[in-house]
Amino acid sequence: METRVAVMGIIVEDLSSVENLNALLSEHGRWIIGRMGVPYRQKGISILSVAIDAPQDIISTLSGKIGKLPGVSVKTAYSNVITKGEQDA
Repeated sequence: METRVAVMGIIVEDLSSVENLNALLSEHGRWIIGRMGVPYRQKGISILSVAIDAPQDIISTLSGKIGKLPGVSVKTAYSNVITKGEQDA
């Protein structure tokens, strides 16, 4: 199985979606390298960065699910680093 390194930039404008977002990230925790969240209290939003090393379809599925949450925007940047067979499906 090939995995790819990517980073997801997530902006949460509807803070009621945070619980569902955290649940999605926890479900995919085995693929997540690290995450950083910054609350921007003056604007009432949260900004997250999630580094992930997973198969392309896992990354795309997670990004799609996150993007469907109310008040949540996500963009994914993919690296050219592709690794074969390091993680289980």
